Amino acid sequence: MKETQLQKRLELAENSFYRGEYEEAMRHYGLVLKDHPDSKEAKIGAILTDIAIENDEEGQALFEYYQVLKSEENEEAEAIIESMIDSFDGTLEKISQILEGALNLKEEPTEGIGYEDFKELVALRGSFRRAFEDIMFSTRVVITEKEDLLDFINRLVDNGFDEMALRYIEGAAVAFPAEEKIRELIDKLKESK
Repeated sequence: MKETQLQKRLELAENSFYRGEYEEAMRHYGLVLKDHPDSKEAKIGAILTDIAIENDEEGQALFEYYQVLKSEENEEAEAIIESMIDSFDGTLEKISQILEGALNLKEEPTEGIGYEDFKELVALRGSFRRAFEDIMFSTRVVITEKEDLLDFINRLVDNGFDEMALRYIEGAAVAFPAEEKIRELIDKLKESK
């Protein structure tokens, strides 16, 4: 398969994936892998397609994140996604055990995790980034206090989740229009770019 055919086939696979036509996407990725068994992009696409077949929302979220990494020309895009996929297999089960056992939550993780419980998860995982990546596709962080919200946004910015932080900042700016710390977070976000 020539390079232009390879790119065209990968493009067809991506478009099929975005439309939710996972069988078609898998067929295209399979054809690429038949001629280019070392194509990391096709391997990752096939794995993400398999995830999407099992869980559309999680597969789409991982796929979109992968596309963002590629569009930023991140040389580590494949390694980052492979690492997430490797940890993804056991992550939901581990998180569920942590949330139900160590945190004694009564709710299912899909309903959300309280911010205090999330901070305990951060302590258990050893870093905010790792804990947030573990839950970002399976649950949401429920924040009820203004100080917790500001702390959470600040940690998002510190850990490179700028787009996510921006969404929270927009909501916080509406809820707390006179809050000076929101302006500081916006400035911090601008500096990080």
